[in-house]
This record gives sequence, structure tokens and C-alpha cells, in this order.
Amino acid sequence: MSEPVSYEVRGPVAVITMDRPPVNSLGAALRTGIANAFDRASADANVKAIVLAGSARAFSAGADVTEFGTPLAAREPNLRVLIDLVEKTAKPVVAAIAGQCLGGGFELAMGCHYRVALADAQLGLPEVKIGLLPGATGTQRLPRLIGLEAALNMCVSGNPVKAEAFAGTPLIDQIISGNLVDGAVLFATGVADKPIQRVRDRKVKDPQGEAFLQFARNTVGAMAGPFPAPMKCLEAVAHALTKPFDEGVKLEREGFMALMQSPESRALRHVFAAERAAAKIPGLPEGTALREIKRVGVIGAGTMGGGITMNFLNAGIPVVLLEMKQEALDKGLGTIRRNYENSAKKGKLKAEQVEQRMGLITPTLTYDAFKDVDLVIEAVFENMDVKEQVFRTLDEVCKPGAILASNTSYLNIDRIATFTKRPADVIGLHFFSPANVMRLLEVVRGAQTAPDVLATGMALAKTIKKIAVVSGVCDGFIGNRMLARYGAAAQGLINAGALPQQVDGALQKFGLAMGPFRMGDLAGLDIGWATRKRKAAEAGVEMKPIIADKLCEAGRFGQKTGAGWYRYEAGKRDPIPDPVTEQLIADYRAAAGITPRKISDEEVVERCIYALVNEGARILDEGIAARASDIDIVYLNGYGFPLHRGGPMLYADMVGLPNVVRALRRFAAEPGADASWAPAPLLVKLAEEGKTFN
Repeated sequence: MSEPVSYEVRGPVAVITMDRPPVNSLGAALRTGIANAFDRASADANVKAIVLAGSARAFSAGADVTEFGTPLAAREPNLRVLIDLVEKTAKPVVAAIAGQCLGGGFELAMGCHYRVALADAQLGLPEVKIGLLPGATGTQRLPRLIGLEAALNMCVSGNPVKAEAFAGTPLIDQIISGNLVDGAVLFATGVADKPIQRVRDRKVKDPQGEAFLQFARNTVGAMAGPFPAPMKCLEAVAHALTKPFDEGVKLEREGFMALMQSPESRALRHVFAAERAAAKIPGLPEGTALREIKRVGVIGAGTMGGGITMNFLNAGIPVVLLEMKQEALDKGLGTIRRNYENSAKKGKLKAEQVEQRMGLITPTLTYDAFKDVDLVIEAVFENMDVKEQVFRTLDEVCKPGAILASNTSYLNIDRIATFTKRPADVIGLHFFSPANVMRLLEVVRGAQTAPDVLATGMALAKTIKKIAVVSGVCDGFIGNRMLARYGAAAQGLINAGALPQQVDGALQKFGLAMGPFRMGDLAGLDIGWATRKRKAAEAGVEMKPIIADKLCEAGRFGQKTGAGWYRYEAGKRDPIPDPVTEQLIADYRAAAGITPRKISDEEVVERCIYALVNEGARILDEGIAARASDIDIVYLNGYGFPLHRGGPMLYADMVGLPNVVRALRRFAAEPGADASWAPAPLLVKLAEEGKTFN
């Protein structure tokens, strides 16, 4: 491994360059390398000033989050000690900033005596986004350089700002227009004999500071929701106004350590790592060649097909959009245009961008238009006979090497692949509705899906700004298979004595965006009804109706029919508890001989969430998901699971797996309990070994 720091002397200036690709994360080796280089420069009588630089991509993107909670994070010099060493250097130190200068990297730059930067360098303190506050003096330095209000905005939002915005402030001494390091050396030569002014010695002057902070407390408190970090950031920045520097730093550190122990920060750090882990696919060689996707075909211009189409148009990829009837095609094109025009009205798009995107669509009524596409995604009715007809036709029409993808949310991709002579080219690309809004994409790997097809699917997800998770083949893949168990648990609670509004209310209080019965009404109860009928037919058994089926038999499919579990007033989406539903439930219980009992909100949450966890453990054990964190990503991005809980599998880790197993065994022991309540073998094994999913 090459040295993490390079050192050269240019005239009277030592140039220390951080060289730890890709973004100069301040891990133990880089911190040690910087400290050693500063010792060398300080000891050289011929060196009168020092320039600290990074790469064109990043001065430094901050602390190495992979070291958090490990001995490496504490290895000396830690980041605060390093910044103190830099600031106390007796020779002027100039930070030369290009690319990303974030988090601990920005704190390091603020510890230097001067800062020069390219105009488009990105400066920011994003720690709040992983549930933390800047923990290496950033909350005390930034207000001293750009003022209280601007510093608070940067700390609480976590959003980066271009260096040019700070030209003329003490934060940026000079914007460099040419070669950055050459400009920094020239600047350093000019200040070599000047007295050093350290940031710690500056004062925050703001006569309206206390009034502003009181206003900010109200605003930040309202927007922070369940996350403590934004308010902790605010209080830390407030100390810069009222406390000496060292006392402010001590209080900042206390706040940082408290947040590090919080479940909310653990959840956010887990998600940060999980999103990156999801892109790593076991068994897929790194550097697998990708298939070129220049033109995409989409079958179906309905809600799902139209949403899928918009993803590619947004990325500048032309789409051939197929429908069977002109009327359906026109309706689909009209919906896509209306969506873009609504975005234009909100100022998110310019009128010419609307036309540019619409101009990328080639509408068609014939499969022949797919002969030159590189990828086709079908979004037709969830019926295997319909899928067979589609894939046999695609096999005949599409060119060799074209990827054939199904947007199915349940059906067997391996069986679909048998309808073609090219099963290696078949893959599942399961978008979530509305497809132009939802971030999740389940990439379903069939038994014969070629490695380059899988790699292309994952890369394409990135191009269209989706978070992709690889799933194996099973009924419902990761998300909907778990959802079935969650739905069954919710249904069981209704059978036992709860009402839809109690179940939804308890789970929404837990943090879910929407409870299962509101979600069912939104998606359409007829979808689950059709799935249950299909499964019963496939198994050759008579379907045993549940309450949801009784609702469907009464024509109550949810919002689209004005009534489902709830009733809805025309043009409104607010769920109104309905006596008709309550009577249907009471009749069902009476027919089944069930005496309703009182159910607590705590039991609602336990049953529904632990049902998810238990099925997740089975999915993991069967190799359908590669890792527990992939399951968490699916539920956070596709099903409205609360971000501050980190996903169902991390939530189980935080509750304690032995506690989850104990509860599941209690549910499984109840008279007439469904066999699915038996704890999954992997869950039991991890609990007994004192291990966790993540």
C-alpha cells in the first residue's frame, strides 16, 4: 500500500498532500501520516509555511465511518488531537481545498490558519445526517468564521455549500482560479512572515444572537421529529456565542458522545453503511463488464409502466412505450406529460425540459418497435399466462443480448425465463409504486441470470437514482414475502379483537408512514385477493376466506372504490372508520366462534414487527437476501419503515434477539396459532449464540 501522505518542499513552502483514495477519509493511517509530515515541516528551518492539500476529488470527505466504535477511531493522534497539532504549528498553515471538504475534513481545514479553495469546492458538516454532530471542534470554529446564523444552518441541515459563497469571509481567504496547489504555495509564500491568527482566538459577535437562537430552537425542534441530533447541533453552536473556545469544545464532545450512544444515530449509521453494502453482490466478480443500455422498451403505459418510463426519461434514456390500444397509450402519455407539467409549475423543471423528456418517448402499438432496444421491462397484469405470451413474443422480436426484465412483484422469474430461449438474459426489476417517486428497486436474480445482466441491472439502478437490492427467487421476493406475514399478523389482530384504526394508529405511532389497513386501501385490496386465489389454485386447495376477502366480495377494494377497510369521501384520501366494516368484522368473528378480547398497542407493534423479523430471518437463511441490512434497505425505502428504527432487522438487534424469540414462542403457543409464528431457526441460533443480524 502506498504512503497516505506525500511531502515535497517548494522554495520556502512544504506541501503536504493527503493521498488516501477515493476521498481522503481521515482514518488512523492518514492521521498519523499528516502528523508525521507536520513534525518534519516544523523541524525544517528552511520551511517557512505549510500547504495541506488533498486530491481534485476531495480535500477530505471526513472521518472514516468504518472506524466508528473500533479501537482505530481512538488511535492517536485522533482527529481532535491532529487538528490541535495543526493549529498550534508555529508556521502558517494554508489548507488548499478542492472537491469535497466535509465533516472531519472541513474541521481539519478550519484548524489551519488560512484557507484557499477552488470556487466549486464543496464545504459542509453532514454529521447530522448520520445522527451525530461535528465532534472535532467544527461547531465552535464555523460560527467564528462565518457567523452564528450561517454556521447553524450548515450544521443543522448537513448540506454542503460551494466555497465561492464564502469568498471575502474569514473562512475562505482566496478563491484560486488556476492550479490550486500552485496558487496555495504562492499565497503561503506571501503570508510566511505574517503573524498567525488562529480560529480559536476569534470571537462570535452577534447582538441578536440570543433572539435568533430562541427562534431557531422552535423551528429546529419542530422539524427534527424523532431525531435528537439537530437540536444537539443547535445547542453546540450556541455555546460558541456564550462560552470560551475550550469549554465549547468540551460541551461539543459531550454532545457527540451522547449521540453516538443513541439508537437514532445507530440506525442512521447502519443505513449509511447498508446502502453501500447493498451494491456489493456475493459471487459477482468485481469489474464485471456491463451491457450498454442506450434505448429501453416498456410494456404497459398504465400507472406502473408510465412511472417506470419516467425514470429513464429523467436520466436522458429514450423509451419505446408499448400499449395494446391507442386509447390506453394516449392516456398513459397524457399522465406522463401531466406529471412533468406539474413539476414545471412547482419550478422543478423548465418548460423546455418537459418537451425534451416527452421527446424521448417513441409510442407504439406493436412489438416490432422493440427490435433495437437494449432492455425491455414489462409492466403488464400479474398473471403467468399473460407473462408467458409477452416473453415468448419478446424472445422472437428482441435482438440477441437484449435484457428481458419483468416488473412482477410476486411471480416466479425462473418460470418466466423458461418462456424464452435466452434465460440468461432474463431478470426481475421490481419497481415500487409510484415508480417515478419510490427509491427502491428489487433486482431479482434468476437461477440462470447471467452475471453481466445482474451487474447491468444494478448499475442501471444507480443511473436512474434508485437504491437497488438483489433478491433471489421466491413468492413475493424480499419485500412482499415479508409483507404477507406482516399482513397476516395484522389480520390476526382484527380477528382477535382489534379494529383497523387501532392497528394502524399503533404502528403509525411506532413510526410507520402508514398502517397496514390504510396501505391496503391505497394499494387496492383486490390485488391481495387475486394473489390469495392464485396461491390456492396453484396449491389445489379451496381458499379459506379472510375478512379482507369479505370486503372484496362486497366490492370494497379501497380508495379507488370509495370504501375498503375505511370509507372515503369523494376526492379525498382521509380514512374514515366505517360501521359497515366493523359489522363485517363482527359477523366474521361470530361465524368463526371468536370472542373478541382487548388488545394493547404494544401487542399490535410486537406481533406485526416481529412477524416481519421472523420472515426476514427465513429469507436470510434461504439466501434470498444476501445480508440482513439488505432487508432493512427494502423496508426503509419500499414500505415506509421508520428511518430512526433502522429497519426491522436492526430494530430486532436493538430490542435483543432473545426477547424477540421469547415473544414469538409465546405467540406460537396460543391455541390455533399459525405455524409461521414458530421462531425461524436462524433467529433462534443467533439468539442462543448472543449474536445479532447486523
